[in-house]
Amino acid sequence: MKTIIVKKSPSLSGEVSISGSKNSALPVLAASLLAEDDVILENVPSLSDTDVMKNLLFDVGAEINEHDGVLNISCRNIKNNITQHELASRMRGSFLLAGSMLARTGYAKISLPGGCPIGTRPIDLHLKGFASMGALIERGHGFVEIKAKQLKGARIYLDFPSVGATENIIMAACRADGTTIIENAAAEPEITDLANFLNTIGAEIKGAGGDTIEIKGKKTLKGGCHRIIPDRIEAGSFLAAFAMTGGTGIIKNIIPAHTAPITAKLTEMGADIDEGEDFIKISAPERLKASDIKTMPFPGFPTDMQAQFTAMLTSAEGTSIIIETVFENRFLHAVELNRMGAKIKVDGRTEVVEGGAALTGARVRATDLRAGAALILAGLISSGETVISDIEHISRGYDSIVEKLRKLGGIIEYADL
Repeated sequence: MKTIIVKKSPSLSGEVSISGSKNSALPVLAASLLAEDDVILENVPSLSDTDVMKNLLFDVGAEINEHDGVLNISCRNIKNNITQHELASRMRGSFLLAGSMLARTGYAKISLPGGCPIGTRPIDLHLKGFASMGALIERGHGFVEIKAKQLKGARIYLDFPSVGATENIIMAACRADGTTIIENAAAEPEITDLANFLNTIGAEIKGAGGDTIEIKGKKTLKGGCHRIIPDRIEAGSFLAAFAMTGGTGIIKNIIPAHTAPITAKLTEMGADIDEGEDFIKISAPERLKASDIKTMPFPGFPTDMQAQFTAMLTSAEGTSIIIETVFENRFLHAVELNRMGAKIKVDGRTEVVEGGAALTGARVRATDLRAGAALILAGLISSGETVISDIEHISRGYDSIVEKLRKLGGIIEYADL
């Protein structure tokens, strides 16, 4: 069994370059299905999730050539509009193919997706959007069938600003007849990146990054070149690694505005933050101060950073309270951190972290992607040896995390145990 072994490490120092965003690459890859001509995507991260999406595209007839993180994608000849259950079950983001496939072919049969067990992430809002645009929907036997000879523009209000639903509806609307308006849309940077890519290939989208998005449908979309934005969650994870080890470092290839909720909390906890156009410098004290956190859709504190901050707060001075508003089952890491000596109590969607715990190495399990990152960070400040299993979750969202941490002074390695 492949594991990651982490030992107590000195304060991290140095520079780390952030990879392309997983949460941007997946919808942009799915959206490439809308283009009649070749699409070139730069800064695509090397992750198991992006591999799954590429294989799903292969499955429907895409041709993909890849070199050094640059993908040349041709979707001229679509031969299939049914996703494989075996592939789709590995990743929640597989359902992002629904909007682009429906718009391109008028039909999509999508296997119900898998992913991390962090709570229910229903596809109802996605389907509500498609139905508003005239699609017929049937569910059964682990699949959803969606049909529409010609999607029609519509005004769609989302009951919750779902990122995935916003992305799927945008993609479907790009080739609909007429104008679609999405109200209460998600405002995450990844939404803006998707819209920028689609506009590059001929779409007409306005308002991305705000709560109302307007899409004027086009009969066809061309090809084009687009660079994936840096991964703000990877950047936040490395900021947390520097902070909790009392380190000093530079995060390169980043858009600081995207990590503002994270750096604001770190400043509140006592870290010194200095930002440039595409970098963040951090210098952390020997011991951070406690802080209360409430996860929210962007521009609030990201749910994808909650586990890493939990690990960091175990050694902070004072007691912290974390409220999780996005997913109902995202405290699975608390049990594993408590095995390492943390003092964390969970009550529903609230977590109380008593700081000052002396963590010790243990055998722990990465219950999901961000929990895996949290356990790695905890291992950096724990006495002894931390052995992390189920690390396939970590490879879903972090490109070369072990190698990057080692270059900063972290004592970490892969091992077969």
